[in-house]
Amino acid sequence: MKSYLQKILEAQKGGQSVGVTSVCSANQFVLEAAMRQAKCDGTSVCIESTSNQVNQFGGYARMAPKQFVAFVERIAKEMNLPRPRVILGGDHLGTGPWRAECAETAMGHARNLVRAYVLAGYNKLHLDPSMPCKDDPVDRDEHLPVELVAERTASLCETAEAAAAQRSNDRTRPVYVVGTEVPTPGGLKDGKNELSVSNVTDVELTIETIQRAFKSRGLQSAWDRTIALVVETGAAFRTDTVIEYKKANLRELSSFIETNNHLVFEAHSTDYQTQRALTEMVEDHFAILKVGPCLTFSLREALYALSRIEEEWLTHQRGVTPSGIPQLMENLMNKNPTYWMDHYSGDKDQLRYARHYSYSDRIRYYWSHPECRDAVARLLANLTLHQPPLPLLSQYMPLQYEAVRQGRIRPSPVELIHSKIMEVTAHYSAACKAGTV
Repeated sequence: MKSYLQKILEAQKGGQSVGVTSVCSANQFVLEAAMRQAKCDGTSVCIESTSNQVNQFGGYARMAPKQFVAFVERIAKEMNLPRPRVILGGDHLGTGPWRAECAETAMGHARNLVRAYVLAGYNKLHLDPSMPCKDDPVDRDEHLPVELVAERTASLCETAEAAAAQRSNDRTRPVYVVGTEVPTPGGLKDGKNELSVSNVTDVELTIETIQRAFKSRGLQSAWDRTIALVVETGAAFRTDTVIEYKKANLRELSSFIETNNHLVFEAHSTDYQTQRALTEMVEDHFAILKVGPCLTFSLREALYALSRIEEEWLTHQRGVTPSGIPQLMENLMNKNPTYWMDHYSGDKDQLRYARHYSYSDRIRYYWSHPECRDAVARLLANLTLHQPPLPLLSQYMPLQYEAVRQGRIRPSPVELIHSKIMEVTAHYSAACKAGTV
């Protein structure tokens, strides 16, 4: 039986401009909103975790693959979304987290990572061993030879196939995404204003070399299930700038992939693109649109707006302790600058602005902090017990105000948060023509 992703691929190759949104987040509010969108569309939801975020050692999300799967499945159950409609994907599975190690050690960890993902139930795997290790040969741009990347990709695929054969409760085989040319995860660092678009000659060489490496290991069946290639679209974002997708620059790549009978493109860092740009990406055969930071950016907008409503409405209410979320986040980010200090620059005022409002959204790494979770729980409790008045809702969340007035959502804080995040997921849904396949 063909998977939802394979059906999207077939539709694309049949001339339909359709795609799928891939949600890269471990935030519960974001995942709930994505699942609500899938229920509205009558589609599956694709949720991915990265090798840095979730791995056999815990990652920065402090979850191993099995724990992340259980986390997603619990949310799906709470949202009444059937488990078969949840696609779990692994992003950048490779040597990245261990690039400071020698290649042999890093690849050993990478193979164990892939095995853990497959045994946990992931069925979409982006195999990406492109990060040079400390003893690797690199060119002047610090890139690995394409032959070495292809060989390592095939090695990881071999591990995945062996693990899939061991699954007793799931006889489906994973689908694969390959390719190495991607924007900087989480957005461009300050000072870099543009990205080049992948060269067709390089893309063709990448496909041929990886296909040959798969064949040499007897992985033809796995190659037949390789559905997409990651390339650079030229679209990206940085602290307060979005580099727009330019359709004219992708004509050659778009025409090239039409000549391949079973591959589409996967686009990374599509965050903050307009709905028109996202639609053009899908038309240009970027059938998988990865999105992450702009979803948690919308979450931050919602939480800050609700915090302002709480402050205006309840500061002097007897027995109520306001959450004070913005100031708490400032304190947490200053106390532990690990997640933002290498991404932002400027004087103290510019840094404060970036910490809270940057498109790079490095603040997302702090929402899981225990103090933050407690503050968010307090915010939700306060605004559940003391429902926000409509004039304040109009002031700080005008689109949600309209939705409440029209009876499309209730003025509960959780529904308001979901609605805010779904402003983003709705753009992706429309661009992908969700529900038409």
